[in-house]
Amino acid sequence: MTSIGGAEMVDWNLAVATATRLVRPGPEISREEARAVVAELRRHAKASEEHVRAFTRMIPEGTEPEDTPVLVVDRAGWIRANVAGFRELLRPLLAKMESRRSGGPGGAVLGAVGGKVTGVELGMLLSFLASRILGQYETFAPATRELPGSADGGGRLLLVAPNIVHVERELDVDPHDFRLWVALHEETHRTQFTGVPWLRDHLQGEIQTFLNETDVDPMTFLERLREAAQSLSGAGRPEGERGDDSGRSLVDVVQTPAQREVLGRLTAVMSLLEGHADFVMDGVGPEVVGSVAEIREKFQKRRAQGAGRLDQALRKLLGLDAKLRQYKDGEKFVRSVVEEVGMDGFNRVWTSPNTLPTKAEIAKPAEWVARVHRTAES
Repeated sequence: MTSIGGAEMVDWNLAVATATRLVRPGPEISREEARAVVAELRRHAKASEEHVRAFTRMIPEGTEPEDTPVLVVDRAGWIRANVAGFRELLRPLLAKMESRRSGGPGGAVLGAVGGKVTGVELGMLLSFLASRILGQYETFAPATRELPGSADGGGRLLLVAPNIVHVERELDVDPHDFRLWVALHEETHRTQFTGVPWLRDHLQGEIQTFLNETDVDPMTFLERLREAAQSLSGAGRPEGERGDDSGRSLVDVVQTPAQREVLGRLTAVMSLLEGHADFVMDGVGPEVVGSVAEIREKFQKRRAQGAGRLDQALRKLLGLDAKLRQYKDGEKFVRSVVEEVGMDGFNRVWTSPNTLPTKAEIAKPAEWVARVHRTAES
């Protein structure tokens, strides 16, 4: 356990308790309807496997990829799963901060404040996110009795039932179509990681390199968490009093020059994965989701607008606006490549880390085609 002055740097249990206490209540739904929603989401997740595999052709016929569980969870379940994931991924960063605690004032302040304040602030951030995530393929979170993973200890598909019901009601779309549409997106992520054996280790290696290169003092990290938490309660600085770093995300404060290189590669990979999922969701949709055009139009509008000024400010602070760009840029990349070289030609992207697109190639798909296809043919 990473600690400062004998106290945990982040009180993870308190983060879970805080987020669970503060998260917005889900939509009103009867027990019978809740059971029906859970059962339908599980059926859609299973049906999506065949649809996604047939469309993407990533998994050869007769091949049975690694089995990963599908978990239909509530908002509290999503919080517990993600705290476990954050704890695992942030371990190197927190260990590095701990080793510096005696060398600077930031460590001393954090030691005095303790992990409970940080746990509360992390919990506040998670409470904001927990009501917005529809589904998630967890790649790195450790398996537990409550939240099982794949046989090798990682990988599970989460579908957040109350959020899916909330959005389908808000958009006023066919709920059965919407649930299948969401399942198609998340199943694509599962197919990406189960069908490309090296992808998980590659992505984890890049994330750990990013964290290992972090050169941020603990006080700066704590201040960024506090700024985000204050925004949640409306206690942030007035609009006219923002400093030069307003609009920076949590990711921005932990970037060294070396990290910027890693972040560029990570951005490209995440754009590919998210854009590919959107492309597959829309490609499969017309055949199995009758109202896909209406769903896509309404969902895109909702995704772009957010839920008000506070939501938009927090999305920027947490880096979620960058994620929205990843969906858009990545989908354009995938669509352009498939149009030029077909699905099998696009699937060369999964050959090795060297065939992944760079950040520049995401914006200019023809350059990826030239590098990967023209080079191979010459």
